[in-house]
Amino acid sequence: MEATPTQNNLPLRPADFSGLAEALDYAAQGETGANFYDGRGRLYAALPYSEMRERARSVARRIIGLGLKRGDRVALVAETTPDFVVFFFACQYAGVIPVPLTAAVTLGSHNAYVRQLHGFLTNCDASILIAPPGYEEYLDEASEGVKLEFCGTPEAFAELPEADVELQPLSGKETAYIQYTSGSTRFPRGVMITEEAVLNNLKGIAVDGAEIRPGDRFFSWLPFYHDMGLIGLVLTPVACQISVDYLGTREFAMRPRLWLELMTRTKASVSFSPPFGYELCARRLRSGDAENYDLSNWRIAGVGAEMIRPEILHMFGEALEPSGFDEKAFLPCYGMAECSLAISFDPLGTPITVDEIDNEHLSNTGEAVPVTTPEQKARSRAFVVCGAPLPEYEVEIRAEDGTPMPDRRTGTIFVRGPSVMSGYYNEPEITAQTLSQDGWLNTGDIGYRIGKELIITGRKKDLIIINGRNIWPQDLEYLAEQQPEVRTGDALAFSAPGAGGEETTVLVVQCRLRDTERRSQLVERLQQLVREELGIDCKVELVPAHTLPRTSSGKLSRSKARQNYIESRGEQFGLSTVPGKRRGRVAAAGR
Repeated sequence: MEATPTQNNLPLRPADFSGLAEALDYAAQGETGANFYDGRGRLYAALPYSEMRERARSVARRIIGLGLKRGDRVALVAETTPDFVVFFFACQYAGVIPVPLTAAVTLGSHNAYVRQLHGFLTNCDASILIAPPGYEEYLDEASEGVKLEFCGTPEAFAELPEADVELQPLSGKETAYIQYTSGSTRFPRGVMITEEAVLNNLKGIAVDGAEIRPGDRFFSWLPFYHDMGLIGLVLTPVACQISVDYLGTREFAMRPRLWLELMTRTKASVSFSPPFGYELCARRLRSGDAENYDLSNWRIAGVGAEMIRPEILHMFGEALEPSGFDEKAFLPCYGMAECSLAISFDPLGTPITVDEIDNEHLSNTGEAVPVTTPEQKARSRAFVVCGAPLPEYEVEIRAEDGTPMPDRRTGTIFVRGPSVMSGYYNEPEITAQTLSQDGWLNTGDIGYRIGKELIITGRKKDLIIINGRNIWPQDLEYLAEQQPEVRTGDALAFSAPGAGGEETTVLVVQCRLRDTERRSQLVERLQQLVREELGIDCKVELVPAHTLPRTSSGKLSRSKARQNYIESRGEQFGLSTVPGKRRGRVAAAGR
């Protein structure tokens, strides 16, 4: 079996289409396609876009044969497989709406996943549920009480007859897909994106953000149910007629260096990751490993989806420099599912821009003042600049009363542009709270501007407010992660009501120490560091490894940790999410 080629005989048309089906129609005229690798780095499926189109149209006729009406919802468990991509585009051709759902890999128990799946199916009123082989144990329970025309695997679906009809694909202002946000565990929120909106965003990514060109090749290990994975690394390659190589998220987590091995083998030029992916890779490298890779073709190393720490990017860049990786390949960006995906990009081919500011002044006043003195340096914080908004997009930083803020003043980020969602599915009240009638989207993120460039400082709901001061949870988490006993990603900070009703700062740290005295020393040291660095008291909770909750996209979830902390008051807070060990309320995470 051979992978689809990098070079294409088809002229590049970067997302210049009226709908996703039309994009695949054009891509199918060329030679490129999607390729899938297993956990040992072996190619197990090559799917040229021509074959993808043929299979998708066949599945579309089977969907119509079940009697689905235009705009009905088809739920797809989004494992990294050829079947998911085929069914996603089949929905486009059939005139029904695909709804990618979280794969079971991210959750800690059978019951938690069944509850989540049932919530999604109920919320979107799905007519069909497709899941890969191996999910049979979940399907009957999850679909209980949901009226489905079909529930099963792609193999079982293939036994259905095809309807003899002319396909009428989705286009224009019709909903292209519904994507559930990564925090949608207990109260699902399905983001509705139109064909018009997603094509506009894909064009912005391809033309203005990544400047896709003939000869590019994509690589991704990101989950297909996440906006960066789906829009950035599934739909963008199709819309640009570019070959793409996939490694499953689970396989990447088990063997991070496989990302580098396959990038070397495929000579891929474009790949994106949250910061933790770069850090995980860099930390797994052994002495001399970098010389085994050739990353000289990697021209775009996109980074986003969570807070970007410059030291992580520098660590990765330095570690992989012997392999030909250039730190100028890093492309910081900002986006969210409610805006299809992308909102802003840093310029290509330039070093990342870091804004080092006086963190104490920021906490006290909300103003991001650049560091100029040694005294300020001691209390500084560095933010990576995420670039300017895409053309046709407006960004405002607003105070609590809605007043636009000047440069370097923090506030809530509002966005208006052609790829903003049409709303949350079946949630008119929440939609009205988030999206104004004149098209402004409240992102829920906090940041500031320097001219046109955007800096993200955190999520509004994660902000810790103590005695009128704004404390960023990342500052506490970073202090914890610098301790020799604590690994990166082992800490979460949030505020919770104290015994007297006042807000208390809580720092939860995964701890692998067994010695009681050493654990006590770690707690005391962290409390002292927080007092010295931030001037506040802090309650430190040590919990077992693999305890901190995560969202469906793999991010640590402060809101879920806070909820678990409040619910577990007076009990043991840490409960394992590892299958086969004790499970508890931390098992299913939501942002």
